[in-house]
Amino acid sequence: MPSDSAPISQPRTILFVDDDVIISMVTAMMISDLGHTVLEAASGPRALEILRGGQPVDLLITDYSMPKMSGAELAIAARELRPDLPILLATGYAELPKSVDIDLPRIGKPYVQGQLDAQIRKLLALG
Repeated sequence: MPSDSAPISQPRTILFVDDDVIISMVTAMMISDLGHTVLEAASGPRALEILRGGQPVDLLITDYSMPKMSGAELAIAARELRPDLPILLATGYAELPKSVDIDLPRIGKPYVQGQLDAQIRKLLALG
């Protein structure tokens, strides 16, 4: 699954949040193959625990549709903890429900490693 992009010179720590074990496993492998460190969380509350723990996180990638706490709700809570944290919303929905009032960059599911790499590089200004 290697990306066609040039290797990164500055590996980053990415917190990936998805309640689907298979998606989480595959995406974590993609991110790791790109040279980054991956922290995984299966829920919004678990992701917030990681952020509260003070561990360095350079980017949060979260699924939108999760039980108990949506990706949009997680993004709002994460921004309260870390206002400058870049956040990428992964969603299979063409449009988010009208009740969701949050402007975040999005990546559509299903995605491939090259699309993920491009979004990571863009959000972290890696070239």
